Amino acid sequence: MSEYPISDSDQEPEELAPMLLPLDSWHKDRGGRMVEFAGYMMPVQYEGIMAEHLWTRENAGLFDVSHMGQLYITGEGVEAALEAALPIDLSTLKTRSVRYSLLLDENGGILDDLMVTRWESGFYLVVNGATKWDDIGTLREYLPDDITLNHLDENALLALQGPKAAEALERHAPGVSALTFMKGGSFKLGGVDAWISRSGYTGEDGFEIAIPGDSAAMIADLLCGEPDVKPIGLGARDSLRLEAGLPLYGHDMDPARGPVEAGLAFGVNKRRRLEGGFPGSERVQRDFAEGTAQKRIGLKLNGRQAAREGAKVFQGEQEVGVVTSGGFSPSLQHPIAMAYVDAAFAADGTALSIELRGKKLDATVAAMPFVPNRYHR
Repeated sequence: MSEYPISDSDQEPEELAPMLLPLDSWHKDRGGRMVEFAGYMMPVQYEGIMAEHLWTRENAGLFDVSHMGQLYITGEGVEAALEAALPIDLSTLKTRSVRYSLLLDENGGILDDLMVTRWESGFYLVVNGATKWDDIGTLREYLPDDITLNHLDENALLALQGPKAAEALERHAPGVSALTFMKGGSFKLGGVDAWISRSGYTGEDGFEIAIPGDSAAMIADLLCGEPDVKPIGLGARDSLRLEAGLPLYGHDMDPARGPVEAGLAFGVNKRRRLEGGFPGSERVQRDFAEGTAQKRIGLKLNGRQAAREGAKVFQGEQEVGVVTSGGFSPSLQHPIAMAYVDAAFAADGTALSIELRGKKLDATVAAMPFVPNRYHR
């Protein structure tokens, strides 16, 4: 584990103006079109969402995800304490390994999804930017007082994603290409201590890189100096994750939905399904045993008109669900969407329709991911 600056900052800033990330000027200097997202000013695009999306699928894209929350949890009995807070089996999580998990409320609703890494003396968590302040409060409520939660808010977080990411990063962090999916390690990157895991949110092979914020511009310059690497904005990040079938918090999951309904049952590890003992475990165990009224599914649409969040889903004249994410797939050249529909209509191949501006668009339930994942296992 590399040593990073540790801050006790766990209170949401009071100012209403969007906050700036370490790479704010860097993005603007490269033509990034800045928008507010999760309380921060962030680049939605540079040369264009379609071009950036396809570049990442074919080469390597550098994403600034420094808005996300990086937490370090330590203390006597931290493993048991964290298992009481999350539906995760930490007994099988090896040092420097990463595991997906969920933060649930007492009713089994999803408060956030997150990544948990076992470091030598504690656990490193990455949570969503839009929910990180609430997550910190919830975790402090769930964890005993003698467990320490540090918010690593002086860190930056970069994601290098795409089939040429490993080759580009290996030139500056020797040995990093030996990592496999959901494994991490400490490396020197441009002379800076970096924690790097082979993970990401695009469905492509790639890496997530935690570094001190004051080194972020230098590292971004270093990586974008590679001919196969370009900076990529939030717009392409969203279309990439949609093609990969990856849900976005606040859209495809929220406190009204549980892990089973959301298609995230793998985030509740097998031992925990049986034993329970985490917030909301009774509802989760019931959903595993009895099933749920609705399920998150993928939809493929004909034509070029995309369905957007909130659009109603029909089977004939019967309303059976609602779209939670949708857009045009640059890779597939047709619209795709995620939706929650009644379980009876969730089977792959089921013919449905989506209401858009008073018209019905034909749609078919499709397996996710829409584009095959290319994780390096």
